[in-house]
Amino acid sequence: MAQMTPEVSKLLEQALSLSVEEQEALADSLISNLGGKVDEAVLAAWDEEVKKRVADLDSGRAKTAPWAEVRQRNLAKLPRAH
Repeated sequence: MAQMTPEVSKLLEQALSLSVEEQEALADSLISNLGGKVDEAVLAAWDEEVKKRVADLDSGRAKTAPWAEVRQRNLAKLPRAH
């Protein structure tokens, strides 16, 4: 996987400030513009992972955290552009 440049980190930070609906639209648009490079096996694997995670949430096995806490923790990990 490619390294995240400061420019991409800044874009990610901006994308994370969008609403969930806006993030979903952006992610869908980016994936759609990969030029057909999305592997069907990868999509199937993601579908299985999502099902597993939903089951973990439903059963109480997964621990959750407030979005504000997760966002702050993740933004702190991003390199800052100078």
